[in-house]
Amino acid sequence: MDSLIDTETLATKLGDPQLRIFDATVHFAAGGTTRSGLSDWEEGHIPGSRFVDLLAEFSEPDVELHFTRPGAERLDRVLGQLGVTLDSKVVVYCAGPGSTMWATRLWWLLRSAGISDVALLDGSFAKWKSEGRTISTEPCRYAQVAGKSRPDESWWATQDEVLAAIGNEAICTLNALPQRLFTGEVEMGYSRPGRIAGSQNAPFNGVLDAEAGTLRSESELREHFAIVDPSSANRVISYCGGGIAATLNGFALRRLGYSNVGVYDGSLNEWSRDPKLPMETG
Repeated sequence: MDSLIDTETLATKLGDPQLRIFDATVHFAAGGTTRSGLSDWEEGHIPGSRFVDLLAEFSEPDVELHFTRPGAERLDRVLGQLGVTLDSKVVVYCAGPGSTMWATRLWWLLRSAGISDVALLDGSFAKWKSEGRTISTEPCRYAQVAGKSRPDESWWATQDEVLAAIGNEAICTLNALPQRLFTGEVEMGYSRPGRIAGSQNAPFNGVLDAEAGTLRSESELREHFAIVDPSSANRVISYCGGGIAATLNGFALRRLGYSNVGVYDGSLNEWSRDPKLPMETG
């Protein structure tokens, strides 16, 4: 499958015993906290889909930064529990456009684990429902397997790499947050306002059509990412507040053919805590 799948195509694949469909919905709550989308999934979901809790299942526990990607041992265990092998066909989705970045977060985690056949449902569950397609409330469990990942670290960027990229014209460090957070006009609970020094801005909400919630056309995406000069940047580092919205930008960039894109997992949650790491405002 392509990295993007439409609702009509997915509807024809339901019932395929090799297919794994995962709902990765997370909601932002008051005060910047997050709430699992499990209750939404229980009220109705795509038939044959399973809910995946990104915080409980695909994050490393007992660490200071929430949503830190899991280590290899935990990742293999979770993949096995989900019935996912390196050869699995996977579709990820979320409740609606407002939570698409959580679906791309799961897409990014799976792709970086060596699972190549992973597709994002274009328009998410909201589009599926609006078209009157079948909705289920039945629980779903896939048969467990011996989980084994094949991690590709090039899909991720470390703090040291981000620091070394400052001033390097061959690397474009891209901030996925809204402009007022990028400039520091508005704060969102990070230790310091603003952006990583030398980084550019391409807000994640520009990746999706505001009305349909689907991915924008190739020409629109190229315009949105015009700041990424393909003739000079041979590596793109995408970051945000906690490595979530950055995956939506990363997904779109890879769709455009940028193969060397890494997500800075700690993002501003980590970077802003160290006063020795340079930041800018304005």
